[in-house]
Amino acid sequence: MLKKIVPMAAILASLLTLGGCATESAKPMPQPSLYQRLGGRQAIDAVVSDAIGNISADARINQRFAGIGGTQLNKNLVDLLCARSGGPCIYTGLDMSAAHEGMNIRNDEFDALVQDMVKSLDRFKVPAREKGEVLFILGKMKNAVIGH
Repeated sequence: MLKKIVPMAAILASLLTLGGCATESAKPMPQPSLYQRLGGRQAIDAVVSDAIGNISADARINQRFAGIGGTQLNKNLVDLLCARSGGPCIYTGLDMSAAHEGMNIRNDEFDALVQDMVKSLDRFKVPAREKGEVLFILGKMKNAVIGH
């Protein structure tokens, strides 16, 4: 009887050891950040540049951006999206409330800007998940932008 127990114990010990290895390899891999999934700064810059073109052509809101340097707007928006999507960028512009103080931006104007951004996200075929996350980032800023 002892001969049967020893091999069973060895088999059980081997299985437990293998199970421990399986558990180690079954740990979930860290998920890439939104920044990485979007394609990094270069991809964010391409979408933002395209969106600024949309905004410039959008009669609903383009007057809001008259006199604002497109280069600075592009840099600030790229840095903002880059930083808020988990990228290495540092946003050095004003906070959203201060940046829009005295502008009295309306809901429909904010929505128009988001629609212009969506056109660019679609043009660059940004997947639905990532597009939704970018729109969530923009949506979180709405209260800081509207009505100040």
